[in-house]
Amino acid sequence: MKIGIIGAGNIGATLARKLAACGHEVKLANSKGPQSIQNLANEIGVQAVAKEEAVSEVDVVILSIPFAKYPDLKQTLSHVPEKVVVIDTSNYYPGRDGAIKEVDDGKPESVWVSEQIGRPVIKAWNALLAATLADKGQPAGSSTRIALPVAGDDIKAEAIAQDLVEDTGFTALAAGSLESSWHQQPGTPAYCTELTLPELKSALCAADKLRAPQNRDALLAQFMAPGSQFTHEQIVATNRAMTA
Repeated sequence: MKIGIIGAGNIGATLARKLAACGHEVKLANSKGPQSIQNLANEIGVQAVAKEEAVSEVDVVILSIPFAKYPDLKQTLSHVPEKVVVIDTSNYYPGRDGAIKEVDDGKPESVWVSEQIGRPVIKAWNALLAATLADKGQPAGSSTRIALPVAGDDIKAEAIAQDLVEDTGFTALAAGSLESSWHQQPGTPAYCTELTLPELKSALCAADKLRAPQNRDALLAQFMAPGSQFTHEQIVATNRAMTA
């Protein structure tokens, strides 16, 4: 499959590495231009390109950029054929992204993203830590394999996203419509808690829309407090405790 990825941070670069290793043809772009990621691209076996090239002649576009930057991609995506699957991996953090009233008022994050870029998206790979994506994938059939939620309104597009999630070493769970994708946003029991498939199903059902932003902000305050040092395992455990 031909895949374009915009965003070469921890999530975007790791997805590029993993999907290329599975045999997909991957193009990787960022905001600084291809030369800035050429060494990375050479290392992981992908093509470094401008963002306009990343969305040209591909089957899937994966967007992995800071949440507030999505409006900047509307023109870039304006000529991408409707058949191309667009996947959103982002999350909203007001302290980083600035306050976005529509999302603060309850609009699901990926619904807002879809409106900003002018086309539907599938929400996937947002509900895990970068280290989880890099190091915690397991073969299909493992009893301890971590499951990830995938939300969207197009069954075919969602199925493609699920297959790609599986390729990266995680069990994909169809998590409902884009409107209901708030169940996998920051501050919910499904977010960055490394759950198996049965556990993830329960966690999605337990999500509290009003409580989630409060959990998100409280967790971030803990993790960013002066002098705080959390291991990966401690971050996951703290997320689980706060959202239980």
